[in-house]
Amino acid sequence: MKTKKFRLIDVILSVICVVFVAEAAAPVASIGNSQYFWWLLMIVAFLLPYGLISCELGTAYAGDGGLYDWIKKAYPKTRWAARASWYYWINFPLWMASLAVMCPALIGTVLGVQFGTLSSLAMQLGFIWIITLIALYPVCDSIVILNISAGIKILLALVLGGLGVYYVINNGFVNPMTPSSFLPSFDLSSLSYISVIIFNFLGFEVVCTYADSMQSPRRQIPLAIISGGIVIAAIYLFSAFGIGAAVPINEISPDSGLIDALIAMTGQTGGWFIAIAALLFLITLFGNMISWSMGVNSTAAYAADRGDMPALFSVRREKNQMPIGSAFASGVVASVICLAGVVMEYFLPDSSLFWSFFALNLVMLLLSYLPIFPAFLKLRKTDPDTPRPFRVPGGKLLLPIIAALPFIMIVAAIIFTAVPLSFDADTLSYYLPITVGSLVAVLIGELLISLRSDKPKNKQTSGTHSAKGGAYANKN
Repeated sequence: MKTKKFRLIDVILSVICVVFVAEAAAPVASIGNSQYFWWLLMIVAFLLPYGLISCELGTAYAGDGGLYDWIKKAYPKTRWAARASWYYWINFPLWMASLAVMCPALIGTVLGVQFGTLSSLAMQLGFIWIITLIALYPVCDSIVILNISAGIKILLALVLGGLGVYYVINNGFVNPMTPSSFLPSFDLSSLSYISVIIFNFLGFEVVCTYADSMQSPRRQIPLAIISGGIVIAAIYLFSAFGIGAAVPINEISPDSGLIDALIAMTGQTGGWFIAIAALLFLITLFGNMISWSMGVNSTAAYAADRGDMPALFSVRREKNQMPIGSAFASGVVASVICLAGVVMEYFLPDSSLFWSFFALNLVMLLLSYLPIFPAFLKLRKTDPDTPRPFRVPGGKLLLPIIAALPFIMIVAAIIFTAVPLSFDADTLSYYLPITVGSLVAVLIGELLISLRSDKPKNKQTSGTHSAKGGAYANKN
């Protein structure tokens, strides 16, 4: 039986589907014209070096272990790979819950109705479990969904940018365009957006976990990451320009999303245009979660096979060897979070459930990336003989700088997202739930890793899965 394989265009669209977040430009636009400085800085200081490093590691160590495998090879006698795989996995149900919270409002915009608490909860759970069930099938079975989602994301970004151009041509810029307005502000509110922008650029390593489903991964991975990265950077800047040109800064809040931006740009609160945009945006949420679930669940199962994650995560579906243990665990955790959200909403009606869940997911995801950059430098020294179809350019002086830049950006992003830098009541009430939640998630991970490390470990320590555990070797 002939198996499906990703073509180069499929891999490029998968990169766009995984990395590009359609609603990302609106919140950052709330800081005004200085957003362009931060976008360009993050493209140069984070996106470029992170993309190049992902290309080298993803082609040198192709397989469904992803970042876990890279860190494990660099630091085999430490628990850093286990920690990274835990942070990487736990971020996913948190993120899935945060997007699930958005679903009732989007569906209500499409249908022109408002839903009560129970019906909203049912929709949230439906979103979670549709994604969970789709994750039980090989990634190649979802090629159409990923490609359509990537196409819709590009379309929505072009609409945002196009509306901005149209507004400028007919009315001029709505916000002041003085030279001083483009200078960066280093106040805490502006610096906090570093984490949001970095989040918008994460995910290249997810595509590397699709390696065994590609026709020629060592050729397709670098081409897809480089070309996809260029497209993503361009459409982020174009959509950010559109919002900044046509929407007054005081009408964009940190919680604003793509639909809020479209409403502000068109002056319509309903109608067919907003309804279609909401429906398309809802589809992109499914595409985002499906594409990430494939990589996150495979990495968790891969780590569990090697004794670094709970044994439950190594449970696979007999028919196609897909990691059903980690998939169902994600669904259960996300469902519990949404149920807890109903309680939070009852006692704290003014709280933002989306941001509460999203910020916590953001911190855990950023933590999982920290060891990648020192691992890259370590592997260059300790494993020079492994063929590297793609090598990050640079000598002994340049490579440490290339690795240090994204590392420093991530550390700064974590601090500005989770650490209260002042102690007034408003700051503490905003940051403490994120700080406490992050610490609790880290401690749970340490406990689970410690309990699992006391048990006999699978003899597999590197490379792709064997016939017994080969999620991608057998599933196709």
